[in-house]
Order: sequence, then structure tokens, then C-alpha cells
Amino acid sequence: MPLMFDMPLERLLTYEGRNPRPQDFDDFWTKSVAEMEALGTDCQLYPAEFTHPAADCYELWFKGVKGASVHAKLAVPKNAGTNKSNPAIVKLHGYSGDAGDWMSKIAWAAAGFTIAAIDCRGQGGKSEDVGGVIGNTLHGHIIRGLESQFPKDLLFRDIYLDCAQLTRIVMARPEVDPDRVGCYGGSQGGGLTIATAALVPQIKRAAPIFPFLSDYKRVWEMDLAQHAYAELKEFFRHTDPLHQREDETFTKLGYIDVQFLAPKIKAEVMMTLGLMDTICPPSTQFAAYNKITSKKSYVAYPDFGHEDLPGKEDRIFQFMLGL
Repeated sequence: MPLMFDMPLERLLTYEGRNPRPQDFDDFWTKSVAEMEALGTDCQLYPAEFTHPAADCYELWFKGVKGASVHAKLAVPKNAGTNKSNPAIVKLHGYSGDAGDWMSKIAWAAAGFTIAAIDCRGQGGKSEDVGGVIGNTLHGHIIRGLESQFPKDLLFRDIYLDCAQLTRIVMARPEVDPDRVGCYGGSQGGGLTIATAALVPQIKRAAPIFPFLSDYKRVWEMDLAQHAYAELKEFFRHTDPLHQREDETFTKLGYIDVQFLAPKIKAEVMMTLGLMDTICPPSTQFAAYNKITSKKSYVAYPDFGHEDLPGKEDRIFQFMLGL
């Protein structure tokens, strides 16, 4: 294995993170979840143009926090019935991406799972960014709302709540057993997996893959504010070039730091990562993993970075069969 650029594995397993945690973090998220739950589980379903003999496929729309129209793809096994017995999966995508092709859902539906895949607001899919546009605003989502005096204006707060709301919608479906629901995704989707499992503690299994959105200050101190985290550098360059508000900035980012949501998880967790990941450094991922108190395990690829990890999809599928 090449010389590890971050920390040896034994240190990663005890690392607790560098980013400051806001004092009112728990109260902030209690109020945010209450706002989301008050919206209920209503949604609209429209038959998708895509068809498959193993699944009924739908375009799903719901109203998220702040009135945004949020879109997801939903695939339901044929003849699923209404006896609340099916397992279900919520799939969460990478930064600036979308819900993905229908065929990526079919293996799940063919195995008897209902599966929903969200389009994060303002990214590559159809969901509404109530900042003023439909569709993709590409990057800058970590720092969106950072200059507001109100942390509820942070965009990722709303995205986390959208993922939680979609999960509650799936749990309410007539064929789905709400005690047999899992979630997974990679990179941004890995961070969203941690956030969703924390905000919907009824989730039973969660499989984050090299999770993004964790331990922002560690990323900064490693001089890795580039690629997915480049907007951190741009924020300071444009709004605080002398770093006079650095502590304030990282504390505010703490509201959307998934390492602080991780202790709320009740699900069994299997995290997958590459130990040579220079996009989402392993230490930032373990900052979240080490705070999970439920049953957990990790699968570490010594020679891989932020890339396709051979066998991960098969392993996650087998993990979720235990729902």
C-alpha cells in the first residue's frame, strides 16, 4: 500500500474531528425536523415514461420545507400489494448529480424492494431551488446561506430535510414495512445517508460510501479545499480574505456537519471508503463514523481513493437483504 497521506488506520479509528459544534445544535435540528414532519407525507405520483416488467415506475413530487417542489424517482415491485410487508431503499446521489437512470433501480425492485431516489434541490435533477430557479445551480451549496445570520438559511439544512421527508413518504406507502427501510449513497450521497439515518431514526440499515459534508475544518487544515470542497476557499477569498471570521464560519458550518448528526443514528451502519481519498479525506469520514453509537462496521480499500470501489454495490445489496 502507498504511504497513507492522512492518518494511520489505528488513529483514524479514534479521531473525533476538528470542526466546532454549535452550542444549540440539538435544538436547531429538533426544530428543523418538527418543521419537516409538519408537512406530512403527501405526494403526487405520475407514471414514468420508462417501463419494466419487474416494476411500476413513477415520477414522485412533494412539497419540501420552504415550499420547494422536490422530485424523486420511485420504483415499486409489480403486484406489491398493500399489506405493509415490503422492504424499501432510499438512494441518495452525489454532489451536483441527480436520481440516476431507472435501470439502476430495477435490481432492487426485482428483489422485492420499493426504491426511491431523490433529486436534491438545485442540483442536476428536476427539484426546485426556492432561491429562485428550477434545476441546477451546480456548486456553492455548502456555503449557500453562510452569510445569513440565521443558520436555517443554510441550503444543506433543507436538502437534509428533503431526504428525511422522502424517507417518511416511502415509509408511509401501503406496501412498505416502515421497520424495514434502509438508505445508501456515495460522496454527497454518503453524507446524506448519515444525515437521513440521523433525522429518521426508524431507518434500520444505512450504507454511506466515502461520505462528504463532514469535518469541514479538517479539510481546510489539510489544504484540501479543492474539488468538492473548493467553495470553502472561494468563500474566504471573496468574503473574509484575512480570516477574521474563521471561527464563526466553521462554527456555523457545524450545523450541517454530519459528524454531529451521527450520534442520533439508530440504524445498523456499514461504511465503505478508500484510504487514499483526497476528495473526502478518511479522517473526515471517521470523524462521523466514530460518533455512531449503533451497531456499525466499515470496509476500507487501502489503495483506492474517491472512485469506484470494486464490489461495493454487491456488498451493499447483500447488507440490505437483511432488512
